[in-house]
Amino acid sequence: MTEPLRKRLEKVRVALLALHKALVDSERIGYEQTMGTIPSPNHFLQLLMKDPWFAWLQPLSQLIVSMDEAMDAKEPPTDAAAEALLKEAWVLLSPSETGEGFSNHYFNALQRDPNVIFAHREVTRLFEQRNV
Repeated sequence: MTEPLRKRLEKVRVALLALHKALVDSERIGYEQTMGTIPSPNHFLQLLMKDPWFAWLQPLSQLIVSMDEAMDAKEPPTDAAAEALLKEAWVLLSPSETGEGFSNHYFNALQRDPNVIFAHREVTRLFEQRNV
């Protein structure tokens, strides 16, 4: 993988982590408003991994893990593999009011939480800057 592409992938990954945190925080608020206070960080982690309320976040979580694995591999990914990860991120972050799964949940999160909007903007800004 070329150095400029590696830097771009790293920047997108960092922005995706911030977006993921904003989404998790937003979902936690909604969960606690509906279901009650989550009693501990460990319980919250279990909910994140197993509760259907949070299941829609899995595609983003998995994408970040895939980026980590690619960048930490003994053999760096090819340019094509890195570009595929970036394309996957771009496609995943396409909210849809009428879609299903991640795209619809993502649309709803963008409607209700300004922190999600700001984090989304940071990621999309990176895609607008081709030299990043």
